[in-house]
Amino acid sequence: MTRTPVATIALLSLAAFASAASLRVMDPLLPRLASEFGAGLGSVANVITGFAVAYGALQMVFGPLGDRFGKLRVISIACAAAAIATTACAFATSLHALVFTRVIAGACCASVIPLAMAWIGDVVSYERRQPVLARFLVGQILGLAAGSAAAGFAAEQAYWQWPFLAIGGWFAAISAWLWFAEARHERVARPEGSHLVRDLGAVLAVPWARVVLGTVFAEGIVLFGALAFVATHLHVARGMSLSTAGLVIIAFGAGGLFFALFASRFVRRLGEPLLSSAGSIFIAAGMAVVMWSPVPWVAPLGCFVAGLGFYMFHNTLQTNATQMSPARRGAAVALFASFFFIGQSIGVALAGLVAERFGTSVVITLGGIAVVPVGFAFAALHRRRQERATG
Repeated sequence: MTRTPVATIALLSLAAFASAASLRVMDPLLPRLASEFGAGLGSVANVITGFAVAYGALQMVFGPLGDRFGKLRVISIACAAAAIATTACAFATSLHALVFTRVIAGACCASVIPLAMAWIGDVVSYERRQPVLARFLVGQILGLAAGSAAAGFAAEQAYWQWPFLAIGGWFAAISAWLWFAEARHERVARPEGSHLVRDLGAVLAVPWARVVLGTVFAEGIVLFGALAFVATHLHVARGMSLSTAGLVIIAFGAGGLFFALFASRFVRRLGEPLLSSAGSIFIAAGMAVVMWSPVPWVAPLGCFVAGLGFYMFHNTLQTNATQMSPARRGAAVALFASFFFIGQSIGVALAGLVAERFGTSVVITLGGIAVVPVGFAFAALHRRRQERATG
């Protein structure tokens, strides 16, 4: 664990880019889909919910598979499948068909980020892991921004499906590159007696794992339900074009990128508990700016602050997830990601219902308020755990 495998981490970061772009590519398209298919926002939001449910559920399978057959191999094969499924989204002719292809795409994308994080946990010591994970997540951060921005432009063009073709091609290229560069040569120590249910149960039996998993589940519900409707809010309530609203969301990724670039300093000066509590405050403040500022062009600043806060908090949770069960790291990180995206799917579904009845303003306000107790509760439990360990 003395040398960081920079080239492989860069490849995995590129794979994370495609996965994240696929995740967020639907957000600015919701109003266009509602018009295209003659459905309400709650109905078209199923293209996000379906992806997230499949993404979350399948990680419970991919985690143990990565432990048994090799994390890089499983990622490479899954990327090839994601290329096919994502491309198929471009040819869906009805809302039901689009939801179906999105579910398949979500299932195929499920392996990328959690298994990549678990692999980094295998090869990088815990003392150096959080900054390395933050740099790996640059791909995810840029993918979130790129997917949202591309969809914002596509929403106002005649052929709005082109982002799916671009993401599908990216997945295909990364799958081949990763396979021929690394995955074929991966050495795997296959654990004897490994079993899906037993592995997941062993992770859940760890008390601190339950704290981390419960926290990320709550984070997914309260934050991403609101985040999914930021672009729609800026379009409907602030009069921004969909393409401009999609570009505003890039500022959320810019906040995360800022954290990734200076992660070592953040971790060294603040520590994990303070990163969590301060991060939740930043999220709430950023969402409040997006929501209540009378000047629409201040929204990018709010998104930047919210993005910085999210990655301060979430990257701390991710680092803890890689150490919940070192002997079953693939299963542990996959379970973490599964809880996060199942929480996200619930949050988006609930937010869609609230948005239809009360408007996007209420959704974003509630999300910003609710994330604060989640961050503070985790910080308090983490601090108490540190005190017991040193005392």
